[in-house]
Amino acid sequence: MKKSDLPDWDYKMKFLTIIDTNVIVSAFLSRHNDSATVLFLDCLFKGTITPIYNDEILNEYSTVLTRSKFKIAKEKIDAVLTEIKTKGIHSERVNSGETLPDAKDLVFYEVALSKEDSFLVTGNLKHFPKKPFVVSPAEMMEIIHAAMFGGGKILSETRAIYGRGVYGNW
Repeated sequence: MKKSDLPDWDYKMKFLTIIDTNVIVSAFLSRHNDSATVLFLDCLFKGTITPIYNDEILNEYSTVLTRSKFKIAKEKIDAVLTEIKTKGIHSERVNSGETLPDAKDLVFYEVALSKEDSFLVTGNLKHFPKKPFVVSPAEMMEIIHAAMFGGGKILSETRAIYGRGVYGNW
């Protein structure tokens, strides 16, 4: 899927997403405008996704994105953070009782649990429990594309059938 395959983004459906920091870093570092992370971040600016966040997540974004090794311009970081705060929904964590390989990822997972029909978008699927709402940027773009244009292959397994509401509570 390329940017040209996507519509003008004047679309009524909004996808609730918790964005793992690695997705934003990857989008900034990508050399390919048609990579899933770049397309996904474009969805943030076009209003197709509604980010869900809390103060811990915003702090992680700031801490990681400003690391000198990434060499991300302050203006770009500020633009993304402003977009997230402006278009997003602040939400608190829901205690999951889970232990994850990286304890810093738990906040993303638990904030995802706070909003039904939300997706946790991450480049590190192995760091999270295998749940239908935990998806990669490429899978999220397939979900968005299928919702906008109908048909098509969403995923080969039941990983992402439009959030948790389909299966009830886990």
